[in-house]
Amino acid sequence: MHARTALRGSRLPGRTLAGRAVVLLSLTWSAYQSLAIPQIAECGLSCSQGFACKSRVNRSIFNSFCRQSPTSMSRSVLEALTVSTAMRCAPRDGCSLLLRVQASLTLHESLRGLEACSMRLDTQETQCQSVRISRVSRQRHAGQQLQVHFDCFEVSVAQSLYVTLRTVPYFCGVQLDQQYHVEDCRDNDVGRNLPFCFDGKFSYSVDRGRKVILVQVPEAPGDSDYYVRLCLKWFACEDVGAPVRVSPVSGVSGAISLPYSQELPCLCLEGWAATPDAVRMQACPFENDTEALWDAIRYHPGNQALSWEPACPVSAHVSLCWRPEPGARCHELEHSGRPARGRVQYPLVDTQPQLCLKFSTSLGFWVRCPFEQRPFPAWKMTVQPAASQGHLRVTFFSPSAASFTVHLCHQRKTGPPACGPAFQATPLPPASGDFMADPAVAFVDIPRDEACDAGTCIQGWRTDVHFSAPQQLCDLQCTATQGTAD
Repeated sequence: MHARTALRGSRLPGRTLAGRAVVLLSLTWSAYQSLAIPQIAECGLSCSQGFACKSRVNRSIFNSFCRQSPTSMSRSVLEALTVSTAMRCAPRDGCSLLLRVQASLTLHESLRGLEACSMRLDTQETQCQSVRISRVSRQRHAGQQLQVHFDCFEVSVAQSLYVTLRTVPYFCGVQLDQQYHVEDCRDNDVGRNLPFCFDGKFSYSVDRGRKVILVQVPEAPGDSDYYVRLCLKWFACEDVGAPVRVSPVSGVSGAISLPYSQELPCLCLEGWAATPDAVRMQACPFENDTEALWDAIRYHPGNQALSWEPACPVSAHVSLCWRPEPGARCHELEHSGRPARGRVQYPLVDTQPQLCLKFSTSLGFWVRCPFEQRPFPAWKMTVQPAASQGHLRVTFFSPSAASFTVHLCHQRKTGPPACGPAFQATPLPPASGDFMADPAVAFVDIPRDEACDAGTCIQGWRTDVHFSAPQQLCDLQCTATQGTAD
Protein backbone atom coordinates (compact mmCIF):
# COMPACT_ATOMS: atom_id res chain seq x y z
CA MET A 1 0.00 0.00 0.00
CA HIS A 2 0.93 3.66 -0.18
CA ALA A 3 2.95 5.36 2.48
CA ARG A 4 1.45 5.05 5.92
CA THR A 5 2.38 8.14 7.90
CA ALA A 6 2.34 8.94 11.59
CA LEU A 7 2.97 12.21 13.36
CA ARG A 8 3.94 10.91 16.73
CA GLY A 9 6.29 10.77 19.65
CA SER A 10 8.39 7.63 19.84
CA ARG A 11 11.78 6.37 20.85
CA LEU A 12 14.72 5.50 18.62
CA PRO A 13 18.03 4.01 19.85
CA GLY A 14 20.11 6.65 21.52
CA ARG A 15 17.49 9.41 21.37
CA THR A 16 14.69 10.53 23.66
CA LEU A 17 11.73 12.16 21.94
CA ALA A 18 9.12 14.01 23.99
CA GLY A 19 5.96 16.02 23.58
CA ARG A 20 4.39 14.51 20.46
CA ALA A 21 0.87 14.17 19.16
CA VAL A 22 -0.14 10.94 17.45
CA VAL A 23 -1.89 11.08 14.13
CA LEU A 24 -2.27 8.03 11.92
CA LEU A 25 -3.27 8.29 8.29
CA SER A 26 -3.99 5.04 6.42
CA LEU A 27 -4.82 5.11 2.74
CA THR A 28 -6.98 2.42 1.17
CA TRP A 29 -5.78 0.65 -1.94
CA SER A 30 -8.34 2.39 -4.14
CA ALA A 31 -7.23 5.80 -2.93
CA TYR A 32 -3.60 4.81 -3.38
CA GLN A 33 -4.19 3.90 -7.03
CA SER A 34 -5.50 7.38 -7.82
CA LEU A 35 -2.69 9.35 -6.18
CA ALA A 36 -0.26 11.09 -8.54
CA ILE A 37 3.30 11.93 -7.51
CA PRO A 38 4.02 15.57 -8.47
CA GLN A 39 6.99 16.28 -10.74
CA ILE A 40 9.35 19.17 -10.08
CA ALA A 41 12.00 20.63 -12.36
CA GLU A 42 14.39 21.76 -9.63
CA CYS A 43 14.59 21.09 -5.94
CA GLY A 44 15.09 23.85 -3.43
CA LEU A 45 13.81 25.60 -0.33
CA SER A 46 11.07 28.22 -0.10
CA CYS A 47 9.22 30.21 2.55
CA SER A 48 5.85 31.95 2.65
CA GLN A 49 5.61 35.07 0.53
CA GLY A 50 6.88 38.14 2.32
CA PHE A 51 9.31 36.29 4.61
CA ALA A 52 13.06 36.58 4.16
CA CYS A 53 14.80 33.23 4.77
CA LYS A 54 17.73 31.29 3.31
CA SER A 55 18.97 27.70 3.33
CA ARG A 56 21.97 26.56 5.31
CA VAL A 57 23.91 23.26 5.28
CA ASN A 58 23.85 21.33 8.54
CA ARG A 59 26.70 19.15 9.73
CA SER A 60 24.71 16.59 11.74
CA ILE A 61 21.31 15.88 13.27
CA PHE A 62 23.08 15.89 16.65
CA ASN A 63 24.66 19.31 16.09
CA SER A 64 23.31 20.86 19.30
CA PHE A 65 21.91 20.08 22.71
CA CYS A 66 18.48 21.35 23.60
CA ARG A 67 17.99 24.42 25.75
CA GLN A 68 15.03 25.60 27.79
CA SER A 69 12.51 27.54 25.75
CA PRO A 70 11.64 31.14 26.69
CA THR A 71 8.56 31.50 28.87
CA SER A 72 7.02 33.75 26.21
CA MET A 73 7.21 31.00 23.58
CA SER A 74 4.57 28.26 23.37
CA ARG A 75 5.67 24.62 23.05
CA SER A 76 3.23 24.36 20.13
CA VAL A 77 5.18 26.89 18.06
CA LEU A 78 5.73 24.06 15.54
CA GLU A 79 2.21 23.63 14.21
CA ALA A 80 2.40 20.99 11.46
CA LEU A 81 4.74 18.63 9.62
CA THR A 82 3.71 17.20 6.25
CA VAL A 83 5.81 14.71 4.27
CA SER A 84 5.24 13.63 0.65
CA THR A 85 7.11 12.28 -2.36
CA ALA A 86 8.07 14.21 -5.49
CA MET A 87 9.72 13.11 -8.72
CA ARG A 88 12.40 14.87 -10.74
CA CYS A 89 13.07 13.72 -14.30
CA ALA A 90 15.93 14.63 -16.64
CA PRO A 91 16.26 13.57 -20.31
CA ARG A 92 19.62 11.87 -19.83
CA ASP A 93 19.54 10.78 -16.20
CA GLY A 94 15.97 9.49 -16.04
CA CYS A 95 13.75 10.01 -12.99
CA SER A 96 14.57 10.06 -9.31
CA LEU A 97 12.54 10.49 -6.13
CA LEU A 98 12.74 13.34 -3.64
CA LEU A 99 11.19 13.80 -0.23
CA ARG A 100 9.21 17.01 0.29
CA VAL A 101 8.97 18.29 3.85
CA GLN A 102 6.50 21.09 4.60
CA ALA A 103 6.42 22.77 7.99
CA SER A 104 4.15 25.36 9.58
CA LEU A 105 5.27 27.39 12.58
CA THR A 106 4.44 30.53 14.51
CA LEU A 107 7.27 33.05 14.43
CA HIS A 108 8.91 34.12 17.68
CA GLU A 109 11.79 36.52 18.18
CA SER A 110 13.88 33.73 19.83
CA LEU A 111 13.36 31.32 16.92
CA ARG A 112 16.12 31.84 14.36
CA GLY A 113 15.19 29.02 11.99
CA LEU A 114 14.19 25.40 11.40
CA GLU A 115 16.07 22.14 10.92
CA ALA A 116 14.55 19.15 9.05
CA CYS A 117 16.29 15.76 9.05
CA SER A 118 15.48 12.50 7.29
CA MET A 119 16.93 9.22 8.63
CA ARG A 120 16.79 5.83 6.87
CA LEU A 121 15.54 3.21 9.32
CA ASP A 122 17.62 0.39 7.82
CA THR A 123 21.04 2.13 7.71
CA GLN A 124 20.54 5.12 10.09
CA GLU A 125 21.93 7.33 7.29
CA THR A 126 20.80 10.92 7.90
CA GLN A 127 20.27 13.97 5.69
CA CYS A 128 19.63 17.39 7.22
CA GLN A 129 18.58 20.76 5.82
CA SER A 130 17.93 23.99 7.68
CA VAL A 131 16.50 27.41 7.00
CA ARG A 132 17.46 30.62 8.75
CA ILE A 133 14.96 33.45 9.19
CA SER A 134 16.32 36.98 9.11
CA ARG A 135 16.15 39.12 12.22
CA VAL A 136 14.02 41.66 10.33
CA SER A 137 11.42 39.00 9.43
CA ARG A 138 11.35 37.66 13.00
CA GLN A 139 10.68 41.11 14.43
CA ARG A 140 8.28 42.27 11.72
CA HIS A 141 6.18 39.08 11.59
CA ALA A 142 6.34 37.87 15.22
CA GLY A 143 3.23 35.84 16.07
CA GLN A 144 2.40 35.20 12.39
CA GLN A 145 2.37 31.79 10.69
CA LEU A 146 5.29 30.85 8.45
CA GLN A 147 5.34 27.93 6.02
CA VAL A 148 8.63 26.37 4.90
CA HIS A 149 9.08 23.88 2.04
CA PHE A 150 12.16 21.60 1.88
CA ASP A 151 12.31 19.74 -1.46
CA CYS A 152 15.83 18.28 -1.76
CA PHE A 153 15.95 15.09 0.32
CA GLU A 154 17.04 12.28 -2.02
CA VAL A 155 15.24 8.99 -1.40
CA SER A 156 14.86 5.58 -3.05
CA VAL A 157 11.94 3.35 -3.92
CA ALA A 158 10.22 1.72 -0.90
CA GLN A 159 12.50 3.31 1.72
CA SER A 160 11.35 3.60 5.34
CA LEU A 161 12.29 6.97 6.81
CA TYR A 162 12.06 8.89 10.07
CA VAL A 163 11.63 12.64 9.61
CA THR A 164 12.39 15.09 12.43
CA LEU A 165 11.62 18.81 12.59
CA ARG A 166 13.36 20.99 15.21
CA THR A 167 13.70 24.65 15.99
CA VAL A 168 16.97 26.56 15.62
CA PRO A 169 18.15 26.87 18.30
CA TYR A 170 16.78 23.53 19.47
CA PHE A 171 14.40 24.08 22.40
CA CYS A 172 13.72 21.06 24.61
CA GLY A 173 10.43 19.34 23.81
CA VAL A 174 9.73 21.53 20.77
CA GLN A 175 9.95 18.91 18.03
CA LEU A 176 7.76 17.02 15.55
CA ASP A 177 8.49 13.53 14.22
CA GLN A 178 6.98 11.42 11.48
CA GLN A 179 7.61 7.96 10.08
CA TYR A 180 7.21 7.73 6.31
CA HIS A 181 7.31 4.95 3.71
CA VAL A 182 8.30 5.95 0.18
CA GLU A 183 6.07 4.52 -2.55
CA ASP A 184 7.19 1.22 -4.07
CA CYS A 185 6.97 -0.06 -7.65
CA ARG A 186 3.24 -0.81 -7.32
CA ASP A 187 2.57 2.91 -7.51
CA ASN A 188 1.62 3.82 -11.09
CA ASP A 189 3.97 6.81 -11.35
CA VAL A 190 6.92 5.09 -9.70
CA GLY A 191 6.52 1.83 -11.60
CA ARG A 192 6.19 3.64 -14.94
CA ASN A 193 9.03 6.16 -14.59
CA LEU A 194 11.80 4.69 -12.43
CA PRO A 195 14.14 2.25 -14.23
CA PHE A 196 14.63 0.30 -10.99
CA CYS A 197 11.04 -0.86 -11.21
CA PHE A 198 11.27 -2.42 -14.65
CA ASP A 199 14.77 -3.88 -14.13
CA GLY A 200 14.68 -6.95 -11.93
CA LYS A 201 11.09 -8.06 -11.46
CA PHE A 202 10.57 -11.71 -10.60
CA SER A 203 7.58 -14.05 -10.49
CA TYR A 204 6.87 -16.87 -8.06
CA SER A 205 4.44 -19.59 -7.03
CA VAL A 206 3.94 -21.38 -3.70
CA ASP A 207 3.75 -25.15 -3.22
CA ARG A 208 2.25 -25.34 0.29
CA GLY A 209 2.28 -29.15 0.31
CA ARG A 210 6.06 -29.30 -0.18
CA LYS A 211 6.66 -26.00 1.68
CA VAL A 212 8.60 -24.58 -1.25
CA ILE A 213 8.46 -21.24 -3.07
CA LEU A 214 9.29 -21.52 -6.77
CA VAL A 215 10.90 -18.35 -8.13
CA GLN A 216 11.41 -17.40 -11.77
CA VAL A 217 14.08 -14.71 -11.88
CA PRO A 218 14.43 -12.27 -14.80
CA GLU A 219 17.41 -11.57 -16.97
CA ALA A 220 19.47 -8.98 -15.15
CA PRO A 221 20.75 -5.95 -17.07
CA GLY A 222 23.94 -6.68 -19.03
CA ASP A 223 23.68 -10.43 -18.36
CA SER A 224 24.84 -9.86 -14.80
CA ASP A 225 24.07 -12.16 -11.88
CA TYR A 226 20.83 -12.04 -9.96
CA TYR A 227 20.24 -12.73 -6.25
CA VAL A 228 17.12 -13.99 -4.50
CA ARG A 229 16.56 -14.79 -0.85
CA LEU A 230 13.96 -15.37 1.84
CA CYS A 231 13.88 -12.88 4.70
CA LEU A 232 11.80 -11.88 7.71
CA LYS A 233 10.60 -8.31 7.32
CA TRP A 234 10.78 -6.09 10.40
CA PHE A 235 12.21 -2.58 9.91
CA ALA A 236 14.64 -4.19 7.48
CA CYS A 237 14.51 -7.69 5.96
CA GLU A 238 16.55 -10.20 8.00
CA ASP A 239 18.12 -13.19 6.23
CA VAL A 240 16.48 -16.61 6.42
CA GLY A 241 19.33 -18.63 4.95
CA ALA A 242 21.92 -17.43 2.45
CA PRO A 243 20.95 -15.59 -0.77
CA VAL A 244 20.85 -17.77 -3.89
CA ARG A 245 22.91 -16.51 -6.80
CA VAL A 246 21.69 -17.06 -10.35
CA SER A 247 24.47 -16.63 -12.91
CA PRO A 248 23.79 -16.74 -16.66
CA VAL A 249 27.52 -17.11 -17.27
CA SER A 250 27.66 -20.40 -15.37
CA GLY A 251 24.49 -21.63 -17.04
CA VAL A 252 22.44 -21.78 -13.81
CA SER A 253 18.72 -21.76 -14.62
CA GLY A 254 16.59 -18.73 -13.81
CA ALA A 255 14.05 -20.97 -11.99
CA ILE A 256 14.94 -21.84 -8.40
CA SER A 257 13.13 -23.24 -5.35
CA LEU A 258 13.38 -21.88 -1.82
CA PRO A 259 12.18 -24.10 1.07
CA TYR A 260 10.50 -22.55 4.11
CA SER A 261 9.45 -23.90 7.52
CA GLN A 262 6.49 -21.66 8.51
CA GLU A 263 3.93 -19.61 6.59
CA LEU A 264 4.51 -16.31 8.35
CA PRO A 265 3.03 -12.97 7.25
CA CYS A 266 6.47 -11.33 7.35
CA LEU A 267 8.23 -14.08 5.37
CA CYS A 268 9.14 -12.35 2.12
CA LEU A 269 11.02 -12.92 -1.11
CA GLU A 270 13.64 -10.39 -2.08
CA GLY A 271 15.37 -10.26 -5.47
CA TRP A 272 17.91 -7.89 -6.99
CA ALA A 273 20.33 -7.66 -9.87
CA ALA A 274 24.06 -7.68 -9.13
CA THR A 275 24.44 -4.16 -10.48
CA PRO A 276 25.32 -0.96 -8.60
CA ASP A 277 22.33 0.60 -6.80
CA ALA A 278 19.94 -2.09 -8.03
CA VAL A 279 16.54 -1.86 -6.37
CA ARG A 280 15.51 -4.84 -4.25
CA MET A 281 12.10 -6.15 -5.23
CA GLN A 282 10.01 -7.74 -2.47
CA ALA A 283 6.95 -9.97 -2.33
CA CYS A 284 5.38 -11.47 0.79
CA PRO A 285 3.35 -14.58 -0.22
CA PHE A 286 1.80 -15.16 3.22
CA GLU A 287 1.06 -11.58 4.33
CA ASN A 288 -2.55 -12.49 5.26
CA ASP A 289 -1.65 -15.76 7.04
CA THR A 290 -1.45 -15.00 10.77
CA GLU A 291 -2.30 -18.45 12.21
CA ALA A 292 1.32 -19.45 12.88
CA LEU A 293 1.94 -16.31 14.95
CA TRP A 294 -0.26 -17.48 17.82
CA ASP A 295 1.49 -20.84 18.28
CA ALA A 296 4.76 -19.44 19.67
CA ILE A 297 3.73 -20.11 23.30
CA ARG A 298 6.24 -21.42 25.86
CA TYR A 299 5.79 -22.64 29.44
CA HIS A 300 8.72 -22.42 31.87
CA PRO A 301 8.21 -24.93 34.74
CA GLY A 302 10.99 -23.44 36.90
CA ASN A 303 9.20 -20.14 37.51
CA GLN A 304 5.74 -21.28 36.30
CA ALA A 305 5.78 -18.54 33.64
CA LEU A 306 3.80 -18.58 30.40
CA SER A 307 5.26 -16.52 27.54
CA TRP A 308 4.54 -15.67 23.91
CA GLU A 309 6.77 -13.89 21.42
CA PRO A 310 5.64 -13.00 17.86
CA ALA A 311 7.77 -14.10 14.93
CA CYS A 312 6.61 -11.04 12.95
CA PRO A 313 5.56 -7.46 13.71
CA VAL A 314 1.90 -7.57 14.67
CA SER A 315 -0.61 -5.15 16.19
CA ALA A 316 -2.54 -7.26 18.68
CA HIS A 317 -3.88 -7.44 22.23
CA VAL A 318 -3.09 -10.49 24.38
CA SER A 319 -4.97 -11.71 27.44
CA LEU A 320 -5.49 -14.85 29.51
CA CYS A 321 -8.94 -16.40 29.50
CA TRP A 322 -10.73 -19.53 30.71
CA ARG A 323 -13.22 -21.89 29.08
CA PRO A 324 -15.86 -23.62 31.22
CA GLU A 325 -15.81 -26.47 28.70
CA PRO A 326 -14.18 -27.24 25.32
CA GLY A 327 -15.55 -25.04 22.56
CA ALA A 328 -17.25 -22.62 24.96
CA ARG A 329 -16.63 -18.88 24.99
CA CYS A 330 -13.33 -17.95 26.61
CA HIS A 331 -13.82 -15.44 29.47
CA GLU A 332 -10.91 -13.02 29.99
CA LEU A 333 -9.15 -12.98 33.36
CA GLU A 334 -8.92 -9.62 35.12
CA HIS A 335 -5.65 -7.68 34.87
CA SER A 336 -4.24 -10.02 32.20
CA GLY A 337 -4.54 -7.75 29.11
CA ARG A 338 -1.23 -6.87 27.44
CA PRO A 339 -0.32 -5.06 24.19
CA ALA A 340 1.62 -7.33 21.82
CA ARG A 341 4.79 -5.23 21.73
CA GLY A 342 7.34 -7.98 21.50
CA ARG A 343 7.55 -10.67 24.18
CA VAL A 344 4.59 -11.08 26.57
CA GLN A 345 5.08 -13.04 29.80
CA TYR A 346 2.76 -14.07 32.64
CA PRO A 347 4.43 -15.20 35.91
CA LEU A 348 3.05 -17.91 38.24
CA VAL A 349 0.47 -19.42 35.92
CA ASP A 350 -1.68 -22.41 36.89
CA THR A 351 -1.40 -25.27 34.36
CA GLN A 352 -5.14 -25.89 34.03
CA PRO A 353 -6.59 -27.25 30.75
CA GLN A 354 -9.23 -24.49 30.91
CA LEU A 355 -6.58 -21.71 30.91
CA CYS A 356 -6.00 -20.19 27.45
CA LEU A 357 -4.37 -17.26 25.66
CA LYS A 358 -6.59 -14.97 23.57
CA PHE A 359 -5.12 -12.87 20.74
CA SER A 360 -7.24 -10.01 19.35
CA THR A 361 -6.49 -8.01 16.17
CA SER A 362 -8.48 -5.85 13.77
CA LEU A 363 -9.14 -9.02 11.74
CA GLY A 364 -10.64 -11.04 14.61
CA PHE A 365 -9.42 -13.11 17.54
CA TRP A 366 -7.70 -16.45 18.10
CA VAL A 367 -7.61 -18.66 21.22
CA ARG A 368 -4.82 -21.09 22.11
CA CYS A 369 -5.02 -23.42 25.15
CA PRO A 370 -1.48 -24.67 25.82
CA PHE A 371 -2.38 -26.97 28.75
CA GLU A 372 -5.17 -28.96 27.06
CA GLN A 373 -2.84 -31.87 26.42
CA ARG A 374 -1.30 -33.80 29.28
CA PRO A 375 1.21 -34.30 30.96
CA PHE A 376 0.87 -30.83 32.49
CA PRO A 377 0.04 -31.26 36.20
CA ALA A 378 -3.51 -30.19 37.07
CA TRP A 379 -5.71 -30.22 40.12
CA LYS A 380 -9.32 -31.37 40.30
CA MET A 381 -12.35 -30.63 42.42
CA THR A 382 -15.13 -32.93 43.70
CA VAL A 383 -18.43 -32.23 45.51
CA GLN A 384 -19.96 -34.75 47.96
CA PRO A 385 -22.45 -34.59 50.84
CA ALA A 386 -20.74 -33.31 53.98
CA ALA A 387 -20.84 -35.04 57.37
CA SER A 388 -22.72 -32.07 58.81
CA GLN A 389 -26.32 -32.02 57.65
CA GLY A 390 -27.31 -29.22 55.27
CA HIS A 391 -23.83 -28.82 53.76
CA LEU A 392 -21.84 -30.02 50.78
CA ARG A 393 -18.12 -30.74 50.97
CA VAL A 394 -15.92 -29.45 48.15
CA THR A 395 -12.60 -31.33 48.07
CA PHE A 396 -9.50 -30.39 46.08
CA PHE A 397 -6.94 -32.91 44.84
CA SER A 398 -3.55 -31.74 43.63
CA PRO A 399 -0.16 -33.32 42.79
CA SER A 400 1.54 -30.52 44.76
CA ALA A 401 0.75 -28.23 47.68
CA ALA A 402 -1.75 -25.51 46.73
CA SER A 403 -4.36 -23.15 48.22
CA PHE A 404 -7.97 -22.86 47.05
CA THR A 405 -11.19 -20.89 47.46
CA VAL A 406 -14.78 -21.64 46.42
CA HIS A 407 -17.37 -19.24 44.99
CA LEU A 408 -21.08 -19.77 44.42
CA CYS A 409 -21.93 -18.24 41.05
CA HIS A 410 -25.13 -17.64 39.10
CA GLN A 411 -25.15 -18.27 35.38
CA ARG A 412 -26.02 -15.41 33.00
CA LYS A 413 -27.11 -15.42 29.38
CA THR A 414 -24.04 -13.42 28.36
CA GLY A 415 -20.64 -13.02 29.99
CA PRO A 416 -19.13 -14.99 32.86
CA PRO A 417 -21.24 -16.08 35.87
CA ALA A 418 -21.88 -13.55 38.67
CA CYS A 419 -20.14 -14.85 41.79
CA GLY A 420 -20.60 -14.21 45.49
CA PRO A 421 -18.07 -14.04 48.37
CA ALA A 422 -15.33 -16.67 48.64
CA PHE A 423 -15.26 -19.69 50.98
CA GLN A 424 -11.65 -20.37 52.00
CA ALA A 425 -10.64 -24.03 51.74
CA THR A 426 -8.99 -25.65 54.78
CA PRO A 427 -5.60 -27.27 54.02
CA LEU A 428 -5.18 -30.96 54.86
CA PRO A 429 -1.98 -32.54 56.22
CA PRO A 430 0.22 -34.28 53.61
CA ALA A 431 -1.08 -37.72 52.62
CA SER A 432 1.03 -40.67 53.77
CA GLY A 433 -0.58 -43.55 51.91
CA ASP A 434 -0.90 -44.26 48.19
CA PHE A 435 1.16 -41.72 46.24
CA MET A 436 0.07 -43.09 42.85
CA ALA A 437 -3.10 -40.97 42.95
CA ASP A 438 -3.28 -37.23 43.61
CA PRO A 439 -3.83 -36.68 47.34
CA ALA A 440 -6.56 -34.45 48.75
CA VAL A 441 -4.95 -31.17 49.80
CA ALA A 442 -7.89 -29.00 50.96
CA PHE A 443 -11.66 -28.96 51.55
CA VAL A 444 -14.47 -26.55 52.39
CA ASP A 445 -18.11 -27.10 53.43
CA ILE A 446 -20.73 -24.88 51.82
CA PRO A 447 -24.51 -24.51 52.47
CA ARG A 448 -26.48 -27.08 50.49
CA ASP A 449 -29.51 -24.83 49.92
CA GLU A 450 -27.45 -22.08 48.27
CA ALA A 451 -25.45 -24.48 46.08
CA CYS A 452 -28.50 -26.40 44.88
CA ASP A 453 -30.48 -23.46 43.49
CA ALA A 454 -31.26 -23.66 39.77
CA GLY A 455 -28.66 -21.86 37.67
CA THR A 456 -26.05 -21.96 40.43
CA CYS A 457 -22.48 -23.11 39.83
CA ILE A 458 -19.70 -24.03 42.22
CA GLN A 459 -16.39 -22.55 41.13
CA GLY A 460 -13.07 -23.57 42.64
CA TRP A 461 -10.01 -21.33 42.23
CA ARG A 462 -6.35 -21.79 43.03
CA THR A 463 -5.15 -18.77 45.04
CA ASP A 464 -1.40 -19.31 45.47
CA VAL A 465 -0.59 -18.30 41.86
CA HIS A 466 -1.07 -15.04 39.95
CA PHE A 467 -3.25 -16.48 37.16
CA SER A 468 -5.61 -19.43 37.55
CA ALA A 469 -8.63 -20.75 35.68
CA PRO A 470 -11.57 -21.99 37.77
CA GLN A 471 -13.09 -25.43 37.67
CA GLN A 472 -16.87 -25.32 37.64
CA LEU A 473 -19.82 -27.59 38.49
CA CYS A 474 -23.34 -26.35 37.68
CA ASP A 475 -26.94 -27.43 38.39
CA LEU A 476 -26.07 -30.12 40.92
CA GLN A 477 -28.61 -32.90 41.50
CA CYS A 478 -28.63 -32.39 45.26
CA THR A 479 -30.96 -35.32 46.04
CA ALA A 480 -27.92 -37.52 45.46
CA THR A 481 -25.19 -34.91 45.26
CA GLN A 482 -22.00 -36.03 43.61
CA GLY A 483 -19.80 -34.24 41.10
CA THR A 484 -16.25 -34.02 39.82
CA ALA A 485 -14.50 -31.33 37.81
CA ASP A 486 -11.08 -31.84 36.31
